[in-house]
Amino acid sequence: MIETEFLCRALVTLEPPRELGETPLGRRRIIGITGGSFSGPRLSGKVLPGGADWQLIRADGVAYLDARYTLETSDGALIYVSNQGYRHGPKEAIERLARGEEVDPALYYMRTSPWFETADRRYDWLNRTVCIGSGARRAAAVELEFYAVK
Repeated sequence: MIETEFLCRALVTLEPPRELGETPLGRRRIIGITGGSFSGPRLSGKVLPGGADWQLIRADGVAYLDARYTLETSDGALIYVSNQGYRHGPKEAIERLARGEEVDPALYYMRTSPWFETADRRYDWLNRTVCIGSGARRAAAVELEFYAVK
């Protein structure tokens, strides 16, 4: 039986998307990360600016999410995050998200597989923990919840 443990809730602030257009793989867009914060029982701090989400919108409308960024914990540790996943849903909900409208996250699917990497011994447990995430897209941010798989 698989069990999970809540790690943290994050709010990641974003730049407007840079649309590269249609590539052989789909519609490519890059969304810069400007900052944010995260908090949970074992993990809290800020999201550092400078990362991005290198999204690919496939022909079937599914968004492949490929975000990479750095967390700085409240006690000074740096943690690299590589977070991949999918966002999809009914056409109307996805079109509303694209226009920057608020859409109930229950109306679409946004799940990720975050991978954490750190040299800080206090957080070494993240280097060997499988995690999952759930998200909600907002106009200028993304809200994420991360869980460790026990």
